[in-house]
Amino acid sequence: MGRKDLLRSAIIIAALGLSLTSAAAELINGTPSDQPLFQTLSQAQWKRMLPDLGDASPEIAILHVDPNTHATQLLIRTPQGLHVRKHWHSANETHTMIIGKATFGCEGNKVELEPGGFNYMPARMEHEAWTTPGPVVFITVDGAWDVNWVEGAPTSADLVQRQ
Repeated sequence: MGRKDLLRSAIIIAALGLSLTSAAAELINGTPSDQPLFQTLSQAQWKRMLPDLGDASPEIAILHVDPNTHATQLLIRTPQGLHVRKHWHSANETHTMIIGKATFGCEGNKVELEPGGFNYMPARMEHEAWTTPGPVVFITVDGAWDVNWVEGAPTSADLVQRQ
């Protein structure tokens, strides 16, 4: 991996306000991706994605980054219901619900996914989501992970009040 690629990965992570787990940092720094990696959900290293939301912030855990392609596997969980505003990614993305429910919307359609539910979003497709409190979603991205907000990142106004 060249310095340019490493810098690009670091900028993407910094732009999200995230710090890498030591395992992910080692992978980005060139540890071979042909080595097995095993991790339980309880071992995930969670970081707040939107620190301004405090304890209500969605959290991300980067599980693996391929040092050559930058393809990324990660988890996101939301402790409180949240409208994730319209955004897009530079690479193809998939979502697989692990725990809880979320509704995904794109091109005027909305689909609710429950555990085991799956979707695929082509690169640059604008989409949004609405979560219930507590879901965990497994995400794969065919390239480096990035988020490009269409109308700005979620704020406290996007939190769904607990009932």
